Amino acid sequence: MLIVLSGLPATGKTAVAAAVARELRAPLLSVDPIDSALAQVGVDDTDPPGLAAYAVVGAIAEDNLALGLTVVVDAVNAVGEAKTFWIELARRLGAPLLVVETVLSDPELHLSRLQGRERDLAIPEPTWEAVELRRSEWVAWPFAPLVVNAAEPLADNVERVVAAARVILAGQTRASQGRA
Repeated sequence: MLIVLSGLPATGKTAVAAAVARELRAPLLSVDPIDSALAQVGVDDTDPPGLAAYAVVGAIAEDNLALGLTVVVDAVNAVGEAKTFWIELARRLGAPLLVVETVLSDPELHLSRLQGRERDLAIPEPTWEAVELRRSEWVAWPFAPLVVNAAEPLADNVERVVAAARVILAGQTRASQGRA
């Protein structure tokens, strides 16, 4: 199963992704730490921003999915190409796909969270202007994702995602047993 967390910066993607990965004992693949590691060794990942990190995450996700593992991906995924990549990867490997879009319904809290971020990465934190630009460029998923709001308790959001994943996985197990 491929679980993709998508959303603007500072909307709780990483917190939800990490907790879901821990609960499901699945590898967590986050774009920002990989982008940071690439920057530390001199890889210019700015045209378009993050493209090399997305490619690395995609390759590692593909290898793990091919092993039959559930994989949790943590990335903004603002543009259509990113969304299409994950959809096609899941389809090509026959992996169930759960897309989770994180939002933060309180703009003041969103700004505060963004300004208060300290993640010890070798890449700069996005500015509020950069977040607003991403919001204006946002391309919707071609289907309705599971939406979780970071204004709600983290535990509630994680519970919703894990429950949705388990329902999908249970359906996949029943379907494969029916073919045996």
